[in-house]
Amino acid sequence: MLNRRRTSVPVVIALTALTATALFAAFSGTGSAARQAAPTNTSPPTISGTASEGSTLTASNGTWTGSPTTFEYSWRRCDENGGSCSAISGAIEKTYVLKPVDNVNTLRVRVTARNADGSNNVTSVPTAVVKAAPQAPATGCPSGSGAIPVDQLSSPARLSIDGQQLSPTTVGGSTRNLSVRFRVSACGGRPVTGALVYVTAVPFNQFSVPSEIQTSSDGWAQLDMRRLQGFPAARQQQLLVMFARARKPSDNVLGGISTRRLVSFPVRLSI
Repeated sequence: MLNRRRTSVPVVIALTALTATALFAAFSGTGSAARQAAPTNTSPPTISGTASEGSTLTASNGTWTGSPTTFEYSWRRCDENGGSCSAISGAIEKTYVLKPVDNVNTLRVRVTARNADGSNNVTSVPTAVVKAAPQAPATGCPSGSGAIPVDQLSSPARLSIDGQQLSPTTVGGSTRNLSVRFRVSACGGRPVTGALVYVTAVPFNQFSVPSEIQTSSDGWAQLDMRRLQGFPAARQQQLLVMFARARKPSDNVLGGISTRRLVSFPVRLSI
């Protein structure tokens, strides 16, 4: 009996030591399995979108092993060569809207993949150099020559009524109908297409007021008027005065790039 008790003591001590060593390794993380289970990148993240002020860039996560459960993003502003990068404060979403401060720089995004066993991060290649948003010409006039569509004009450019024609050329006492034409131009005399032209005789009630007419490709618009009971406005009337207006359809009739003009045509009541 005595001999059996003495020989069992070393066995118990050895088993206890082995168990303690295994538990220590498991809880201390000295094994290699935990490090190998963290996400590993196999294809780096990329950025899609146009490198232009006001455009939205979107990050892709890239390809990872280790079944990541979450992804985190950090956008970085770099020099034109993609170096000297610094994190952009607050830019931690998957998308980023380019701002004026980004102009002439490039951007990268750092993607961090995370799971229960750890995390790793990888940074994308840089975007193209960010371009500033296109600015409207300071004159409000488009470049080039020839006719200008009215929707390409903006302030401080202004429309101009620089030509008028009347048929018949002289308004007689027997005249019943008139056709009046106006030429609209801008930016140094270039004809304007699509401008709306309005006309009325002054004082009113001499001739009808036609609906607004758009200028054609040569800048001219023709409006037809018929005689009303208010003509002639005076027994010795020698001029027929007209108020003409040209405007951009999308502008307020009293604002924008519109213009107004008074023109007159000869009257001979004896014919």
